Amino acid sequence: MARKYSKSASKDVEREVRAYKRGKLKSGSGRKVKNREQAIAIGLSEARKKGKKVPKRKKSKSLQKRR
Repeated sequence: MARKYSKSASKDVEREVRAYKRGKLKSGSGRKVKNREQAIAIGLSEARKKGKKVPKRKKSKSLQKRR
């Protein structure tokens, strides 16, 4: 079975989670990140921007219902 996320993408996520645990991670608006899931999402987003192997972002259910 193929790997969904590249190893380098996993390292990006790991770096962001560590920053979150140290209390150094900030969101795009400059506020402190208070949620672990948010830290993981930021790491995945950074990996996508760098062009690493990461699955596409899932659409939220509320957006799908509107269409």
